[in-house]
Amino acid sequence: MQPTEILMTEHKAVLLSLGILEEAGRALASGSADAAQDLEQLLDFFRGFVDHCHHSKEEQILFPELVKRGVPQEGGPIGVMLSEHEAGREHVRRIQALLQASQRGEAGAADQVLATILSYRALLEAHIGKEDRVLFPMADRLLDSHRSEELVQEFDRIELEHVGQGKHEAYHQMLQALQDRYLNKTRTEN
Repeated sequence: MQPTEILMTEHKAVLLSLGILEEAGRALASGSADAAQDLEQLLDFFRGFVDHCHHSKEEQILFPELVKRGVPQEGGPIGVMLSEHEAGREHVRRIQALLQASQRGEAGAADQVLATILSYRALLEAHIGKEDRVLFPMADRLLDSHRSEELVQEFDRIELEHVGQGKHEAYHQMLQALQDRYLNKTRTEN
């Protein structure tokens, strides 16, 4: 298995979670009492899985390997990806702050949560597209099979150290439950 295949599989979970995040944000803006707790779970997913696990695999393992193989870090695709990772972290921090403001009853905060979620979703969807269509094919051309296997082992280490035993599966179960609540419900109502 290629390291990029692992990252692209994780991207599918991220894209699913973004759809759920948007629907939970819409529910919060519509006054749903349960949506705030669901959004807290999703923010934990974005911090724990997307940032600490997925982005760590890229930032600590894949990107440095590509730099070693001649891909420029500054001014090239890696620099763009790193900048977008930081922009995503800022979006998550802003959603968290606005969610707390909403829970305190601050006027307009729930609508701002939704607006920030929509911005975050657009950022990550574009980011994932660039990685899947530009950076990862480049990585596949630059990495031989032996080095790819080593990177996969390093990815496993990152997952264990940054997420922990069993947490990956717990995140997927949480996403499944929230998908049933928000996305599958939306489809059956239409």
